[in-house]
Amino acid sequence: MKKYTLIGIALFLALLLGAALFLRGGVPARPVNLPAGGDFVLQTVDGPFDTKMLRGKVLLVYFGYTHCPDVCPASLAAGGQALNALTPEEREKVRLLMISVDPERDSLQHLKEYTGFFHPQMLGATGTPAEIAKIAGSFGAGYVKQAAKADGSYAVDHTVSTYVVGPDGKLAAVLDLGVPTDKLLATIRQLL
Repeated sequence: MKKYTLIGIALFLALLLGAALFLRGGVPARPVNLPAGGDFVLQTVDGPFDTKMLRGKVLLVYFGYTHCPDVCPASLAAGGQALNALTPEEREKVRLLMISVDPERDSLQHLKEYTGFFHPQMLGATGTPAEIAKIAGSFGAGYVKQAAKADGSYAVDHTVSTYVVGPDGKLAAVLDLGVPTDKLLATIRQLL
């Protein structure tokens, strides 16, 4: 008899949690243990990119590099799909920015071409190694340049999360690699 009572309680709690997530849209309002994030200025092919100019918009920030063989293309493709799924009015209120953690190889022109492949409104930005390290640290992102191979090529291991900055300029969510497009859309729409 005790076994069935415990199963019943567990099912009730699971249903209660599911209902609470459903009523909240499945996305927490603002997790409590987020990194500080913060405003920054980096360079794009079109000039300086200042996050303070994006108040009222949602900013998706991804730290990566153009020579990344797999996770960057997957993450940026997912971001592009999310942008395509938004209405034109919603899309005007959202920016997706890839910050290069490989400023030695990622020129501004190459970043523009690379990010444009995933979506025409996606931006690529970079700065000095010190600027990038400071920004990545404030978002809780990490990266490490690996030793060069005999041919001079190298990889950069990096965090694969997408950082969602709300219209108020504060970090609102950190989404892991492989997050379903519908969850990314729900997160964006909750902040619009």
